[in-house]
Amino acid sequence: QVQLVESGGGSVQAGGSLRLSCAASGYTYVPYRMGWFRQAPGKEREGVAVIYRGGDMTYYAESVKGRFTISRDNAKNTIYLQMNSLKPEDTAMYYCAADLLGRSWHGSLFPVDFGYWGQGTQVTVSS
Repeated sequence: QVQLVESGGGSVQAGGSLRLSCAASGYTYVPYRMGWFRQAPGKEREGVAVIYRGGDMTYYAESVKGRFTISRDNAKNTIYLQMNSLKPEDTAMYYCAADLLGRSWHGSLFPVDFGYWGQGTQVTVSS
């Protein structure tokens, strides 16, 4: 059974940094891709960043390019999201997700393509 557990959320002031972690378990091979998504109250879940198998290919939402960095440690089955220069509009619940086989494709950051999700970790950025 695939499990994803996020950690590292918290409250920071604008301009600050946080690093989110997602520890994955329950599978024996490296997933096709893993990603970070976020959902603010009253808004739809949106893709933030994705990293593909091997770690060489990443993709970011325009709103976070240059500020966020996704990375993975396959030996630890963990992915990370380093968030710098945080803005109040980054406030949301952040979710880790895994697409194990890559059989569904709507784009790099479509939630419907990811079959496994964590419970989320809250990020709050104050002005």
